Amino acid sequence: MAIFLTKESKVIVQGMTGSEGQKHTRRMLASGTNIVGGTNPRKAGQTVDFDGKEIPVFGTVKEAMEKTGADVTVIFVPEKATKAAVVEAIEAEIPLAVVITEGVAVHDTASFWALAQAKGNKTRIIGPNCPGLISPGQSNAGIIPADITKPGRIGLVSKSGTLTYQMMYELRDIGFSSCVGIGGDPIIGTTHIDALKAFQEDPETDLIVMIGEIGGDAEERAADFIKEHVTKPVVGYVAGFTAPEGKTMGHAGAIVSGSSGTAQAKKEALEAAGVKVGKTPSETARLARAALAG
Repeated sequence: MAIFLTKESKVIVQGMTGSEGQKHTRRMLASGTNIVGGTNPRKAGQTVDFDGKEIPVFGTVKEAMEKTGADVTVIFVPEKATKAAVVEAIEAEIPLAVVITEGVAVHDTASFWALAQAKGNKTRIIGPNCPGLISPGQSNAGIIPADITKPGRIGLVSKSGTLTYQMMYELRDIGFSSCVGIGGDPIIGTTHIDALKAFQEDPETDLIVMIGEIGGDAEERAADFIKEHVTKPVVGYVAGFTAPEGKTMGHAGAIVSGSSGTAQAKKEALEAAGVKVGKTPSETARLARAALAG
């Protein structure tokens, strides 16, 4: 079992013919992802050779869906073209759009997120500025390395790409049902709460690991949700305990203002909801092992 992405998922890549798109399409194919096409209106009708596998290029997301039955798109286009690419995916009503691009203007994200909601949330957006998601042994949509963990019973949701990889590696002997990198921009599509809800409902996820970071109140809102709706054990980590106030750190959304958004405040909110919170990724992994051991 997995959330959002399974071995049945049929994936297209918007921007597949560009250098980043080609590089990561090759990596996704190598990890078993069922990539059925790419889009580039200027190269429609062509194919791209990936180590002997010919992947067709379509003019639009809608055409790709009609010809292949695609239900997932991974978006590798420059930041200035991202809004148009996501809008195209939403208007085609593809069920899942994974937006890898970083540096997307917050106004652009707000615009396409509002469009998705106005159209009834038929398209789940993950990102932008995220590593994507992986259901180990089944499918990989994005840039997460596929060889650092195995299938298992931990669900991972994280704002940080690199911390996603580290936690996957720390707990690689236990394995994961799905790992979802939601991104750290001020506005994102899928949130911690969305992933927590999905993992709570997934019968093959026994433990949830949640990685947050300084800035905003997403972790505090997630803590409230956990308190009310999550019965599975949750282990957390919040990056940024030593971050200076008022300075943007890493992600655009990672900025502390006064007592709001600090790692300590987030840790306290999560612990009040019964979440065990590690001070380091390694300590968090130890807490996860202990929780699974019962």
